[in-house]
Amino acid sequence: MLTARDIMTTEVHSVLEDTDIKELAKRFVASQVTAMPVLDAAGKLVGMVSQTDLVEQDKPLHIPTVISLFDWVIYLESEKSFQDQVEKVTARKAGDICTREPVTCSPETPLNEIARLMVDNKVHLVPVVEENQLLGVVARLDLIRSMGD
Repeated sequence: MLTARDIMTTEVHSVLEDTDIKELAKRFVASQVTAMPVLDAAGKLVGMVSQTDLVEQDKPLHIPTVISLFDWVIYLESEKSFQDQVEKVTARKAGDICTREPVTCSPETPLNEIARLMVDNKVHLVPVVEENQLLGVVARLDLIRSMGD
């Protein structure tokens, strides 16, 4: 049975969490990938950033509906969700917009399990990690290629 090690891409386009948003955009254009692992200064995987994360910065900010009652302000929607939106819209670094605690697999994860992870978590790229170090990534195309073998 094939595993992540057998089909993963080892030449991975990645960024550091302190990579500027403009530089991140340039890297997406140059590399023509849709998502990249985000690493800390020590090379440890800390998140995943996608072109969608970058595009979301330009979407309009939805101001939550509130009711003012005496001296109280009552949010009719999640205040936390609004705070998260503000943080993403005002972000200046890749680490600010990335998804923390990404879905990962080990080098020995079977392909059917990787496919399940992708479908269940609605991700298109799964980092392959061993002892907190990024070894490679498995993309949807890698899985599709393996079906032809």
